[in-house]
Amino acid sequence: MSTTRLQVLVWHDDGGLCHGVLTERPEIAAVAATPADVISQIREYLMYLLKEETWDFPFDPMSEPALRSISVEVRPEYADRGRRFPVEHPVRMTFPCVRGEYAGGMKACVIPTLGLWFSFDDEARLSELAQHYVAEALRGSTPQRVARFLPPLDCELRSLVINAREDEQQKQRRQWPALEAVAEPLGERSQRRRLSRAFERESEIADLVRRVHKDRASVLLVGEPGIGKTALLASAVREIERTQARESGEGSLRLFWQTAASRLIAGMQYLGQWEERLEGVIANLADFDGVLCIENLLELLRVGGVGAADSVGAFLVPYLRHRELRLVGEATPEELDACRRLLPSLVDSMQVQRLKPFDAAASQRVLAKLADATARNLRTEYAADVPPTLVRLYRRFAPYEAFPGKPAALLQRLLQDGAVAGRRLDVTTVLQGFTRQTGLPEFLLRDDLTLQQDDLLQRLGQRVMGQAAACRVASGLVTTFKAGLNDPARPLGVLLFAGPTGVGKTELAKTLAAELFGHGDKAERMIRLDMSEYATAGSAQRLVTDDTGQPSELIRRVREQPFCLVLLDEVEKAAPEVFDLLLGVFDEGRLTDRFGRVTNFRSSVIVMTSNLGATQEDLMGFGKPRQPDYAAVVMRHFRPEFFNRLDAVVPFAPLEQVTILAIAEKELQALSRREGLLRGGGTLVWTPALAAAVAAAGFDRRFGARPLQRALETLVVTPLARRIAQEPSLATRPLHLDIDQTGRLVVTPA
Repeated sequence: MSTTRLQVLVWHDDGGLCHGVLTERPEIAAVAATPADVISQIREYLMYLLKEETWDFPFDPMSEPALRSISVEVRPEYADRGRRFPVEHPVRMTFPCVRGEYAGGMKACVIPTLGLWFSFDDEARLSELAQHYVAEALRGSTPQRVARFLPPLDCELRSLVINAREDEQQKQRRQWPALEAVAEPLGERSQRRRLSRAFERESEIADLVRRVHKDRASVLLVGEPGIGKTALLASAVREIERTQARESGEGSLRLFWQTAASRLIAGMQYLGQWEERLEGVIANLADFDGVLCIENLLELLRVGGVGAADSVGAFLVPYLRHRELRLVGEATPEELDACRRLLPSLVDSMQVQRLKPFDAAASQRVLAKLADATARNLRTEYAADVPPTLVRLYRRFAPYEAFPGKPAALLQRLLQDGAVAGRRLDVTTVLQGFTRQTGLPEFLLRDDLTLQQDDLLQRLGQRVMGQAAACRVASGLVTTFKAGLNDPARPLGVLLFAGPTGVGKTELAKTLAAELFGHGDKAERMIRLDMSEYATAGSAQRLVTDDTGQPSELIRRVREQPFCLVLLDEVEKAAPEVFDLLLGVFDEGRLTDRFGRVTNFRSSVIVMTSNLGATQEDLMGFGKPRQPDYAAVVMRHFRPEFFNRLDAVVPFAPLEQVTILAIAEKELQALSRREGLLRGGGTLVWTPALAAAVAAAGFDRRFGARPLQRALETLVVTPLARRIAQEPSLATRPLHLDIDQTGRLVVTPA
């Protein structure tokens, strides 16, 4: 016996009758005198379906359902001979909606009184999406039709429990406890909603159908991330299950079950537990000649034991060889190589089907078909040049991204946003969406916008003072990227900033990150690592994975946002094995761990800082001392193969007195923009003597301008805060700041 708990939305009308709608299937409804009678009617109909029908039952129950109301303005209208006559005033109506989650984590919302169902990702936009779909459903409705959906009284959710007993007619649909505990049927509606069609893959779909359905083989789908391996599998599953159902006359079948390696052993604590579970899964699949689908084949070798030889993958090999289990797995080319190295017998027991990447023309056709399907479902429109623009942007700025993958995800998100806002998707919106995602400025994305070198140098110089040569190198990197002349197979730049401490190396890295990547949703696009923490044995492994074997923070952040600047502070202090690891990153822009998991650095800028060569006494202090040959010092310290992979060694000069004074002025200007003064409307004006005093106190021969912030806090911020605390009205007035002969701050209201 299997038990399914469903939800029914129940309410009363003005006449005293009770109405009920099944939230999982709004087309199933009932009317009766009491809520109990409504529940009874719906249960009776479901039991009839369970006995007589063969389609999609039991339904996927909605977990954690919650009832809420949404308010929507509707303007009814009449139509006569092609003309529309809207009423004078819109009607504000309230609709009950039920939100919840289905198996696999998919969030969905049901508006039962309108028979609407839609999925969503962002909880904060649920009301906005619901209002959009309601408005679309009632668009063009007459007042009479709108009146049918007046808000119901006293809505509530009630549970309906179905206890389904097997009989002879239901043998094909009995429950498989071991299998259902770790997998979901890939061909069911709840799973299909997550995946789009595999456009432009007809020959690959036919090939996969032949291998699995005709040859009855286990297959490994190999392709880059985002190329559409899962969509291809889902399309083949639909075709196989429909064909087999038509041939057998048994209605819809659930032959393909999708899972992940971690789910196969979840909750198993003792020796032999997961082996027993897998034997049950294999036995369940054998009952109906089912196929197990693994999202990532390599994960089978990472779970179950201490190595690949005693992993879940090794356990499955004999069953695959003897055709007692059929498996369809997915892997990238690097993961395939790792599988062959770690457990070749697993790959040998499967047929390998490779997915070729799309060329530019095919990519454009795929996005156009996807845009047509999505726009049709959302009842919105898009400009004809949207798909080619997306293809151009990703091939120019993210050539390592496989199509359709992320371009398709961005396209669907922009179409949904456009549908909610009631606007047509155009190229301008696509550029804005790409900027929000990557942080790249508009002048880099558009060929019709020019980049003036002098303007860029001025922006860099305003934040990094006294380092004109270093700013020119940084601006050259930006202009090379703008011109499209950067090597697409390497990071955007690999720079080593060399010079004394406190002269602006880190500040230039921050400025470069903001200039290149600081225009999107995440303003902070710099990942900073102190390389002195990676000076011991095993540091290279820690740079890639954490203590649990999962990706490290660096890897997670770069995968989440590949458009970033990676700052490696004091790089000379890292262990030699770390330099060996970085060679591949600098040369190919890729970091691959021993399990074949790839992290791409080709959209990143890598900046290293070093104090090598900056310890000589004549480099300290003001003025223009003799500059050391930083490139020669760096070359002597690092191995030739490491040095040769650097794009430039960027020297930073010691700060001059005029530069220190300018930095002090800049810090004073930043002080006037702090919250306490901005909130009250106060302003600051200071004398040259105060700026000079801060500059003199804030420059140390050993630490450059680094102590300047402490000097500002001591000489200006703390005394000023004390005065404002005593007289709060000062924060609302212009203030004149000076310093007396004893070095104390003098605050005078203007």
